[in-house]
Amino acid sequence: MSISKKGNFSRRSFIGTTAAFAGGLATPALAQIQVEPEIDSVVKHNISSFRSLDWRPYFSNTRNGAILVDTKSRALHYWSEDRSIYKLYPTSVPMSDELTRLGRTSVIRKVEGPSWAPTPSMKRRNPEWPDFIGPGPDNPMGTHALYLSWTYYRIHGTQDTRKIGRRSSNGCIGLYNEHIAVLFGLAKNGTQVLLI
Repeated sequence: MSISKKGNFSRRSFIGTTAAFAGGLATPALAQIQVEPEIDSVVKHNISSFRSLDWRPYFSNTRNGAILVDTKSRALHYWSEDRSIYKLYPTSVPMSDELTRLGRTSVIRKVEGPSWAPTPSMKRRNPEWPDFIGPGPDNPMGTHALYLSWTYYRIHGTQDTRKIGRRSSNGCIGLYNEHIAVLFGLAKNGTQVLLI
């Protein structure tokens, strides 16, 4: 590592040394996580907060598949029924504890190209919002939605990718459109869902 005349480390040597050191430490953790290639550059800056999990502490079985949403780490985990497929995705979560619902539910409906209407409480908080938005690029539910047995709660995509990794939703769990499209293909009516 080179030091300037003033006794400071040079920026180039610091970055090179730090990257080499951090790269060696981070490699095993990164190898455990499946990152979808089309948004690899977007996910990398958040990847250190994610860790792969085992399904057993959360579910008694994986019948119909299992989805775990960890609202603290802002991550969604999916296990297929035969456990041959495991996915880990960054999510947006509700803005406040008052908007967050925790517990067990299940997927009851799948919609490609969902429409959106604000809930009564959303409309009270934001009366200027439109009453309805049909499918398309302006729809806040993105390209796909998994409707849960809880009224008004969904796992869905988002057109606003800035929301992912943040407390930014009005109650739903948001995913990148690329991720919800994959999850939509894997999940089915009856897939177990647990929000913690």
